[in-house]
Amino acid sequence: MQLFYTDQFVLPLPDAHTFPMAKYSLLRERVLASGWIEPQQTIVPHAANDDELARAHSPEYIRAATDGRLSSDAIKKIGFPWSPELIERSRRSSGATIEACRAAVRDGCSINLAGGTHHAFYAHGEGYCLFNDSVVAARAMQTEGRIRRVLVIDLDVHQGNGTAALCRDDPTIYTFSMHGAKNYPIHKEVSDLDIALPDRTEDTAYLDALTRGLHQSMEDSLPDLAIYLAGSDPYFDDRLGRLALTKAGLAERDRLVFDACRTKGLPFAITMAGGYAKNVQDTVDIHWQTVERALASFGGYGKL
Repeated sequence: MQLFYTDQFVLPLPDAHTFPMAKYSLLRERVLASGWIEPQQTIVPHAANDDELARAHSPEYIRAATDGRLSSDAIKKIGFPWSPELIERSRRSSGATIEACRAAVRDGCSINLAGGTHHAFYAHGEGYCLFNDSVVAARAMQTEGRIRRVLVIDLDVHQGNGTAALCRDDPTIYTFSMHGAKNYPIHKEVSDLDIALPDRTEDTAYLDALTRGLHQSMEDSLPDLAIYLAGSDPYFDDRLGRLALTKAGLAERDRLVFDACRTKGLPFAITMAGGYAKNVQDTVDIHWQTVERALASFGGYGKL
């Protein structure tokens, strides 16, 4: 199994912006320390080029973002200050999901140790998301003739509003988002399937809803590939989460997704999406258990 990472592309951020980013290098350290993966299996991806990004985004937006010509309001909405490093990292994150999807089609499963930037729209970004890696990657796979239909399984705690908007008129990309009803974004877009959960939803109710959602989305979409956004932010101690899942509940979430894909013989790529626990090690623990279960289930490294 191949894992793709971008944490070496460090953003020059003021302290107020560092908390969303610290998890990435810590996660790769955890992966390598596990002994389950050789360093050569973790790969630096290519930077998505303009043609790849333009399958999801306005060419003018891509150029304005790249050249540093976005307005101050547009930058504020994204949540990170503009820098060349932000553009490079964002392109690499989309490139990582493209390459993870290619590897998944070949091997059954692959992982981007970042990605899940589901709040990026056609001509603007928001919520720490500049380019929408899921849609960029899905359309790359279609353009390359590797697959026809894609299912996006978005289990970040925040609705994948950018993904829903980008794919609203595209019947070949089915969007399934399960998220907090009262959480960001205030205005929700319409996915092919939305399951909106009340604040403080716990493991049992969440997993029951997910079981139904997986069945419906797979039956409706008949996909050739799934992209799974494995956000750690439904965790009960996440600063931006508002749900109440435990680490065990989130591990069971992953199992349900993996088993559903395996039952259908469906290749899938995993992206990390959001995670903002009060203790960053909790976020890393949750992301690591997603990676660990994927390695055990699909990489032949052991058994859980």
